[in-house]
Amino acid sequence: MSILNPLRLAAAASLLALTTGLASAQNPDLTKNPENTGRAPTATEATKKDDNLKEWQVAKSAKTSLAQAIATAEGKGEEKGGRAIDADFEKADGKNPAHYAIKVVYPSGKLVEYGINADTNELYKTENQPIERYFTRLKPADFQTAKVSLKDAIALAEQKLPGGKAYEAEVEREGKAVEYEIKVALMDREQEIKIGPDGVVKND
Repeated sequence: MSILNPLRLAAAASLLALTTGLASAQNPDLTKNPENTGRAPTATEATKKDDNLKEWQVAKSAKTSLAQAIATAEGKGEEKGGRAIDADFEKADGKNPAHYAIKVVYPSGKLVEYGINADTNELYKTENQPIERYFTRLKPADFQTAKVSLKDAIALAEQKLPGGKAYEAEVEREGKAVEYEIKVALMDREQEIKIGPDGVVKND
């Protein structure tokens, strides 16, 4: 028995090595074949796989969260103190990857839209926007004095809907302060959450 056990162990080890070698030969580089890696597709891959998916369905595959993308956008630009006032998830198309279009207003009143890749969190485009279109009721100072930022509102909305992923957010005027509307992607639907200027979640 003392002789057979080592022999059996050696045979089992050889068989395992042979099986592993065959598997590697059949698929030598799994990173080039995402379908066989077991990982979830990126947002851009999800769009290419099924263009009929709605934005909230694709947004669930984004590797970058909306809050992370906003932080990246607010950190760009030469002027300091920028605050995001609008953020939309957009599916990939022939020219653009899946991305967040985030509008940031600066203390001077300048408004810039940043395109942030939804899978890499990298800036890939910048575009100045006409501020008059967005400030018929809101003023840049409203965002600087707000007790709750857009990022704070997103966190509150996702806490309200555990397992949900915010993918769209905008700011509106409520009385003399700002109010936030956050759209959250859930497992089988999307839901909108309103956050007041004091950080309180409002009833629908």
